[in-house]
Amino acid sequence: MAALVETMFSVRKKPWHGLGTVVSYAPDSESALELAGLDWKVVQKDIVTAGGGNVIQGFKANVRDRDGSVLGIVTDRYRVVQNSEAFAFTDKLLGEGVRYETAGSLQGGRRTWILARLPQQYIINGEEITPYMVFMNSHDGSGSIKAAMTPVRVVCSNTLNLALSTAKRCWSCHHTGDISGKLDEAKDTLLYAGKYMAELGKSFGRLERIRLSDDKVTELVNGLLPEGKDASRQQQRNIQRLREDMKHRYFDAPDLAGMGKNGYRFINAVSDFATHTRPLRERANYRESLFARTVDGNPLIDRAYQMVLAA
Repeated sequence: MAALVETMFSVRKKPWHGLGTVVSYAPDSESALELAGLDWKVVQKDIVTAGGGNVIQGFKANVRDRDGSVLGIVTDRYRVVQNSEAFAFTDKLLGEGVRYETAGSLQGGRRTWILARLPQQYIINGEEITPYMVFMNSHDGSGSIKAAMTPVRVVCSNTLNLALSTAKRCWSCHHTGDISGKLDEAKDTLLYAGKYMAELGKSFGRLERIRLSDDKVTELVNGLLPEGKDASRQQQRNIQRLREDMKHRYFDAPDLAGMGKNGYRFINAVSDFATHTRPLRERANYRESLFARTVDGNPLIDRAYQMVLAA
């Protein structure tokens, strides 16, 4: 993991195996840029052949000015969004006084992220749900610019970013054309955070009214974690272990004890499983992928949501 997380800061605690600079307060954008190690720029340079020094037409190298490292090869249509521009965008989007919870650099500077806590607080089903804004960018040409609002259940830090057909929570665009204009378009999605949270509250209320028997919970868990037809003995044991883990989070988690046996409790258990359970085989980019799902959404949680609604 150390090779993936290059630099970062975090407020109050160290995620990702203790890497990063910990601060006791949520800084403003100027301080966050420096604390996260993102106070560098991307410059575009011509690519030339090794022998004759001829310029290769149609392509540029994205180079970090701090150390000259090549972050990626892109077409000449690619438009750079600097780290400082990303912070300026979130400042403008969220308003004066925004404070950043974490930010950093992945894969040698090829990807960067910002996480800011929104000022609004929501009480849904008697619990505090805090919305955050995540901004992810890439400098290697491999991905688009992404911004998303994600709600977090404060008591256990579980993400509850359900895919709702009635309200959007994320936005993305490619590094081409008028970038500043495209960034402004993100407001159309992200400034409607209140609408998304209102629709999320309705969905939670609907889930709470769906009563689940213990047998139904087991059926749902087995459906979410199916066993392949040709599974080996070891694979069968692994799937069974994961199933028991998910059921344990539903039946035995102290923070869910007072919820009653219903769909809302099940979604929280699945979210806890998806957010905190280690995979059977932990790849080097496991935690990076897990964080990316904060923006893109977690398919397991969305599938559980649809299964409960159909129960």
